[in-house]
Amino acid sequence: MPDISLVWDVDNSRGDWQLVGPVLLTGNDLASAALISLFSDRIANPDDVIPDGTDDPRGWWGDLGEDQPIGSRLWLLSRAKQTQETLNNAVDYSREALQWFIDDGVVARIDVFAQWVRTSFLGLQVIFYNQDGTTAAALSYAWAWNQIA
Repeated sequence: MPDISLVWDVDNSRGDWQLVGPVLLTGNDLASAALISLFSDRIANPDDVIPDGTDDPRGWWGDLGEDQPIGSRLWLLSRAKQTQETLNNAVDYSREALQWFIDDGVVARIDVFAQWVRTSFLGLQVIFYNQDGTTAAALSYAWAWNQIA
């Protein structure tokens, strides 16, 4: 049985469920898992600088004591400048968040690309590859970081 699909609500910058008539949309399990992995706030590492100046490392309480936390550290870029270093961090944080797909054998390989689409607008493309080398999914998130300064 397929999972309930998450779809991105661009206007409100959040993931949500979608109804098809009276029932929830299902399928797109890879895309839904990618949304959760990329856009849930993973706990910050002890040496990460928290962008709002607090000491709140975010994360999910269910990750306490777990070896592999859910989500990504992309939220640390919320006040980052439009530099190559920010793009590099976006790729690194995305790869870190998606590594479980490879570890669990869901896909064989993942490519992640980041670019500045326009001023203060970071685009991210994620390509998942099956064990036989074919593309399982190509997902773009060009709208996700429009708040970067």
